[in-house]
Amino acid sequence: DLVESGGGLVQPGGSLRLSCQASGFSFDYYASGWFRQVPGKEREGISCIGFNGGDPYYQDSVKGRFTISRDNAKKTMYLQMSSLKPEDTGIYYCASSSRYFCGGAMSSDTYDFWGQGTQVIVSS
Repeated sequence: DLVESGGGLVQPGGSLRLSCQASGFSFDYYASGWFRQVPGKEREGISCIGFNGGDPYYQDSVKGRFTISRDNAKKTMYLQMSSLKPEDTGIYYCASSSRYFCGGAMSSDTYDFWGQGTQVIVSS
């Protein structure tokens, strides 16, 4: 299982840290990442991190503002989001891949384990 937490309402320019707690599988063997979905649009991969904390990937829209990290001892992944914009609003899902590394742009087809999502609203 994957369980997200940390979402909420934040003003533009603010920060949030999302957490993803894993259980029931070998989380530390796989690349993991964060997806975002807004109504009427497809789920998009925004950031990924390799099994060992390397090979990070960021979608262009979040580069320089979001930082992904993981603590395998705690089976937890994080997404630190700063300088938030209204267009960052959406449901954020964490997911774990069947691969060791991210390998660039993210496809939801390669992710086997999914959380239920946490809502992020960026609004004044």
